[in-house]
Amino acid sequence: MQPNPTRKTIGFLSFGHWTPHPQSATQSASDVLIQSIELAEAAEEVGADGAYYRVHHFARQLASPFPLLAAVGARTSRIEIGTGVIDMRYENPLYMAEDAGAADLISGGRLQLGISRGSPEQVVDGFRHFGHEPR
Repeated sequence: MQPNPTRKTIGFLSFGHWTPHPQSATQSASDVLIQSIELAEAAEEVGADGAYYRVHHFARQLASPFPLLAAVGARTSRIEIGTGVIDMRYENPLYMAEDAGAADLISGGRLQLGISRGSPEQVVDGFRHFGHEPR
């Protein structure tokens, strides 16, 4: 889709919070993933242009973006899908590029990645939880 300077676009950014609290409609990681796919489908149906998901490890939030993005890409046809943002301190860049490429192919080229170097104040040495040791 070519950009139209006179057309405004709108989308959403989901943090994908879940909690096992009895009053929560999103009590598990499974719930938040399924509801995130359904939200993207509904957003596309009402005319939204984008569905973006925050990636946040070590919390009850969305943490593994590519299976979700591939599923959203398979269940929608028009909206842009993406991340806001992936903290590269926790990623293997080659593996991530391969997963992102697969999600982009499934979505028909609609994937937009937001990436970040991360903030060292938030999670000191968090990369070690994933077995990464910086040089």
